[in-house]
Amino acid sequence: MIERRGTVDEIERRLIVRAAHPFVRTFCTLFHDLKLLTPCPLPPVGGAILVCNHTSSLDPVLLQAAVPRVITWMMAKEYNLLPIRWFLNAIEPILVERSGRDMAATRAALRALKDGKILGVFPEGRIETTSKLLEFQTGVALLALKSGAPVYPAYLDGSQRGKGMMEGILLPNQVTLAFGPPVQLKSDAEGREALDTATEKIRSAVAALADLPR
Repeated sequence: MIERRGTVDEIERRLIVRAAHPFVRTFCTLFHDLKLLTPCPLPPVGGAILVCNHTSSLDPVLLQAAVPRVITWMMAKEYNLLPIRWFLNAIEPILVERSGRDMAATRAALRALKDGKILGVFPEGRIETTSKLLEFQTGVALLALKSGAPVYPAYLDGSQRGKGMMEGILLPNQVTLAFGPPVQLKSDAEGREALDTATEKIRSAVAALADLPR
């Protein structure tokens, strides 16, 4: 990955990013039958955290199709070895070590929020093939409490579940996506209890979206 990270404007002005966005919207809407149950509420400017359940390797593409702004994803380092590495370099994701707490990634995420970027996180930490919502890792709450950035929940569901990486992307699916209002967290909260409380509040906001009529 490149060492210097671009500003929001620099990333969104890149030709590959500008060309990819309409393609992604069309690909997800027509090929994967993506239906939005609620409109995207993310702010047009400023930092924010987007959290979502994790159903398949297609998830980042589906979410980006519904979000007008470029999402800076937190993703496992091994995904940087994919054939689309050239595209990942353009959108500048934050690569995370799966083993243990990656403080370098945490610092990079906080810088991204300070710089006014949309940070995309899958707090379950892995793909879940059933409709069960796994426990959330506390990292997203830590980022929210330290940065003061608003947290927006989202929920994905559909026929993409249980498919392999390429199968989920290249075969047509039927997908629904719901967004929720920002989660209200205590900005002055500190300590482990506050972290656990914030984590559960974020998880509950995502879980609530699963009950919306399809």
